[in-house]
Amino acid sequence: MRKIVLAAAMAGTALTLAACGETAEVEAPVEEEMAAETEAEVTEMAGVMDASTATAEQLASVEGVSPELADAIVAGQPYADVTAFHATLMENVSEEEAGAILERVFVPINLNDASEEAIALIPGMTDRMIHEFEEYRPYEDMGEFDREIGKYVDAEEVARFRNYVTL
Repeated sequence: MRKIVLAAAMAGTALTLAACGETAEVEAPVEEEMAAETEAEVTEMAGVMDASTATAEQLASVEGVSPELADAIVAGQPYADVTAFHATLMENVSEEEAGAILERVFVPINLNDASEEAIALIPGMTDRMIHEFEEYRPYEDMGEFDREIGKYVDAEEVARFRNYVTL
């Protein structure tokens, strides 16, 4: 996340310098390198598809999702919550396969009203973290989520959790 903010700042600086003269030529390669690095990180972080809106083609591109499973997922759209999506997965694949798919395809949970069962479906979730997610309710904004959950896990893990939650 810091790299994204840094890249945005660098991009703004480079544009300003470009408007002012020669210095932009020196800064442009750095900006391009940062933008490429940032784009790759955003793609990696944004790699979790919303099962309620993904197309069959998008779903079939996910490892472990067959064209038949992709069609079954689309047939169940939109999902009331991740537990409904998980039920669809369990009708078609094993628990282990469902867990692997949930890492890449998920129905974002609302931090303020998600059930314990829904929170537990977040890949890598522990009993302790379920308790922490619930303890800080209600969340006023995602910044509050970052601060509170960041007391227990590092920034990378907070960013990973944000792929699965919403307000």
